[in-house]
Amino acid sequence: MTSPSIVIGADIGGSHITAGQVDFTNKQLVTSSLVRLSVNSMAAAPEIIATWALCIKQAMQQQRFQKICLAMPGPFDYETGICRISDQNKYPQLYALNVKELLAPVLEVAACDIHIHNDAACFLQGEVFSGSVSGYQHAVSVTLGTGLGTAIYEKGAARSADRWNMPFQDSIAEEYLSTRWFVKQYAAITGDQILGVRELAAQAFSNNLVKGLFAEFGKNLAAFLNRFIDETDAKAVVIGGNIAQSYPLFKNALLAGMESRYAHVFITTSVLGELAAVLGAGSFCYQQPGVI
Repeated sequence: MTSPSIVIGADIGGSHITAGQVDFTNKQLVTSSLVRLSVNSMAAAPEIIATWALCIKQAMQQQRFQKICLAMPGPFDYETGICRISDQNKYPQLYALNVKELLAPVLEVAACDIHIHNDAACFLQGEVFSGSVSGYQHAVSVTLGTGLGTAIYEKGAARSADRWNMPFQDSIAEEYLSTRWFVKQYAAITGDQILGVRELAAQAFSNNLVKGLFAEFGKNLAAFLNRFIDETDAKAVVIGGNIAQSYPLFKNALLAGMESRYAHVFITTSVLGELAAVLGAGSFCYQQPGVI
């Protein structure tokens, strides 16, 4: 038997699952337990469940754990465990199925001991638990990548903020704060195609046009965060996702756009990266009744 202060956390994405043991007492991952497996999200439900279960079992390291918490993208009925993801080019075969009931017998746990939370909320929960905004009682997060994830932390727990569809300029926020904005803007200006932000960032130090794109992105993010903080009165902001790796390229424009109104708000990037959601999931799991 393992220590009751250790639970299993897992982050499920569109192409992978990462699982590990979360030591609640020391607020850290048991790094030797970390397992990451690729997932074919277009596969049939039994194949997907088998891959998830394999990853989680490997992270267990032949020990028994009674609490497992998953960070899962939405839409999802997190309380019941029923998948509501549709028309997103991922997990179509899981739609309307109860993931808890499918996983439980394979993992040899009760379905009620599998807890599922929104992945954006788990990211922020992890960063407050033991990351870059540890100690803050009121914080928000943005995860910048193929989409825009947002979450709010207050009263001891994080929750999804669903600000991706906030009206913004002539569309919604996600259209200006995601990888596709960079792809569209670069194509509109140059007529050329890029695969993603990493490819673009490699050109930034020698290409003033690219520098300008990152500056414009930072300005857009500042406008978004000003409104987000207006609505939440957050004292800290943590930025994650793949685009956060290019933070130095848009940092100055972002801070300049926020300085006059929210110079007192702590702005930082994730120190945990994709492991934040694993830690956050474990933190949520440990809070469930009957664990302590």
